[in-house]
Amino acid sequence: MQSFKIWLARIEVSLAVLTGILGVLTLLWRDWIEALTGWSPDHHSGSLEFGLVAVLLVTSVSCAAVARRTYHRLAALSG
Repeated sequence: MQSFKIWLARIEVSLAVLTGILGVLTLLWRDWIEALTGWSPDHHSGSLEFGLVAVLLVTSVSCAAVARRTYHRLAALSG
């Protein structure tokens, strides 16, 4: 059970880092979606990217908070 929680905490931290990097990338390079896929859902207005930044950064903070809670629970269980 404890190895599962360690695995879960690592996934939570990885998701926090990944979504944080994507959020910062979107802030710095707004057209990465268009460059990567060739698809422009907002016709270069930037509205999709603004919403994406908000969602990614909220997700990153949430994953980091959940990972912190999981690590604290693991520390309490182990000693």
